[in-house]
Amino acid sequence: LLLLLLCSFFFAESAEPLGKFCNKKTNISANIDHLLPQLISGAALSGFIVTSYGKAENKVYGLAQCRGDISSKDCLSCIIDAASEILKRCPNQADARIWYEYCFLRYDMKDFFGEVDTSFSILYINLENVTTHPEVFNNELGALMDQISSQAVVPTNKGLGKGETKLSPSVTLYALVQCTRDLSHLSCTQCLAIGIGNLTNFCKNRKGCQVL
Repeated sequence: LLLLLLCSFFFAESAEPLGKFCNKKTNISANIDHLLPQLISGAALSGFIVTSYGKAENKVYGLAQCRGDISSKDCLSCIIDAASEILKRCPNQADARIWYEYCFLRYDMKDFFGEVDTSFSILYINLENVTTHPEVFNNELGALMDQISSQAVVPTNKGLGKGETKLSPSVTLYALVQCTRDLSHLSCTQCLAIGIGNLTNFCKNRKGCQVL
């Protein structure tokens, strides 16, 4: 799940990850070295892949997905960085995730495909508050999040919803949500509701917020 709330702000691509999760209770599988090239090549073709490698207790499952509004070139670059960095930042761990501005990569020795997992999340909150008509801001934000959430669960949109709304002649509110494409319509809806709930609880009146 990726939720972004932006107020007159655009992202630049970053070589640094937004965040990571490393489960220290798991031991590395040699099959990860075989899995990662499959994730890179698969994501480069379509922006998304779920796959697995190995057998029995050594089998490892992987998912890679790029943000739905970026180019294939930027997608490939991001996934290559993610595959390299996840091994450095989560050494000897077979349950790991890494988030970048443009992509997400995860692997695990448990089959997690199609599951809504909200056990771990990351929030980036703009410290600046909206000071002019905050009630109007929050109402407009709520309507925009409803709109793009409805977009995201349409199958042809592949889990992506994004939009913008004018708050004043000089201020535009931008928002984007994205589910991983292995989730069903119902699971995506559920995941977005949880993410938007976190945004509402922790980012009220903020000029920008990201929920990963």
